[in-house]
Amino acid sequence: MSARSRKNVCLQNGASPGGRRWLWFVAGASGALAARAANADPQVVLPSGLPVQVRPAYSEPGLPAFSFPTGGGSLLGGSTGSVGTGNGGNGSTSAGGGSSGGSGDAYNTMMAQSWGSAAANAASAMGVSATALAATCVMESNCQNVGASGGGTASGAFQMINSTYTADINGALAYDPAISGSIVSGLTGQMDPTTEAYAASYELRTDALALQSDGITDPTVLQTRAVYQFGGSVGPDVAAASDSDNIAEITGLSAASLAANGLTTSSTVGQWRQTIINKLGSATANQTVLQ
Repeated sequence: MSARSRKNVCLQNGASPGGRRWLWFVAGASGALAARAANADPQVVLPSGLPVQVRPAYSEPGLPAFSFPTGGGSLLGGSTGSVGTGNGGNGSTSAGGGSSGGSGDAYNTMMAQSWGSAAANAASAMGVSATALAATCVMESNCQNVGASGGGTASGAFQMINSTYTADINGALAYDPAISGSIVSGLTGQMDPTTEAYAASYELRTDALALQSDGITDPTVLQTRAVYQFGGSVGPDVAAASDSDNIAEITGLSAASLAANGLTTSSTVGQWRQTIINKLGSATANQTVLQ
């Protein structure tokens, strides 16, 4: 995607042009990906400009810790194609469109929280599927409102780092000023699940629109996660890659960083995608993000 086209996407969404964010394998919205993969001690290299990329961090059971390469961006991504099909880059999807109602185990997990309904409303306000938002909190923290650890700043149910959270909550306010009365101001809002839900939803919206500008018509949860987790610089490449492509070559992760996430230098994008599908289920992974 050209610098010009990415700038246009940012302007359309009320966010200033610049780098993006992380959470799992690489730096993205949560920024935990990089150094500790999702919850590991991250050493993320954020691009200059706003919004900062989300860097995901994993603290939930079953997800490996991740550490970012010192010279890389954010990692982790997906595609609408199922593992082994090699059609991740075609942007097609058979999943249904986003819905504020939501469905699936991830959605049920989020709705079981006291703030679940408010988070679903936040997703709707940002034009994002509640299922997609739920998938993010499940991948990041199993929808638990956890504080920062390991010297990083990724925190909350959506494990966003301070800079990304600040950029995204400001973007959400610009997109829909009416939410000003429903959020907690300042970084304190990062530990308020409802407030952080607005920021995470705006991040998902921005990521999905960036993928649309790259030719993926209806970005899915799996595809958008590539950007949310790996960041705006390499995330779109992961989302568009074939299942057989080598993920180390695309992301630039070191052997040590890959090993910390249960991957090797020979691991394929398809193998990475399967880990997301195993966590969320095929229906949720292929859910369209934008309503």
